[in-house]
Amino acid sequence: MAYDDIKAKPMTSLDAARKFEITCSSCNLREMCLPGGVCVDDLLRVENIVYARRRVKRGEALFKAGDEFNAVYAIRSGFFKTSFIDDEGREQVTGFFMGGELLGMDGIGGGRYNGHATALEDSEVCVMPFGLIEQMSREVPSLQRHLHSVLAREIVRDHGVMMLLGSMRAEERLATFLLNLSRRFVRRGYSSSDFHLRMTREELGSYLGLKLETVSRLFSQFQKDALIEVNQKHVRILDIAGLERVLAESAK
Repeated sequence: MAYDDIKAKPMTSLDAARKFEITCSSCNLREMCLPGGVCVDDLLRVENIVYARRRVKRGEALFKAGDEFNAVYAIRSGFFKTSFIDDEGREQVTGFFMGGELLGMDGIGGGRYNGHATALEDSEVCVMPFGLIEQMSREVPSLQRHLHSVLAREIVRDHGVMMLLGSMRAEERLATFLLNLSRRFVRRGYSSSDFHLRMTREELGSYLGLKLETVSRLFSQFQKDALIEVNQKHVRILDIAGLERVLAESAK
């Protein structure tokens, strides 16, 4: 099935995407993506929801706040940030996303994307028109259940961010972020303790609700305490248990 086979409005955000043969079954990130909850028998049908792949250069916006919602994007490679821009032009970073994760779900309710999604490095996404997702969900109940699961996961993530910003001290926020990033890399088959931060410290501070000076001070303190080793954007976690103790001690 091609996108033109269903009656829907043309999608301007697909202009940079190119239709070609794509198979979810051969993708090593499938289990973390939208088709991940679908049985093998239905997978060949479900993978038709992927209309195209689109390359997004570093610094380029995948979509912007207010753009018409027409597709959900699965990150095949690369790294993105999501953010809002306030009336005074200040950016508030709301999340960081990597391979296997979905972007654009916030547009389902209102028909427009609520924030910006910007590539932090050269990236590639799978374009999944929401009209096709809805049609395929009616035909494959397991896809609909998994879509609901993904939406629930987004709600839990948002609640986690609220807790992070509302009740944690500065060192807890950074420790939580590094531990969460470590677990996400492990799920993708990467090292749990050795990775590059694709975001700037300003962007990280915006996400964590911390000033740039505080972020820099915490990285220096964690390095002094032999919890991590930092070389510009390269981070090596030396003591995962130590980072966990930062949270445990604060909870006492």
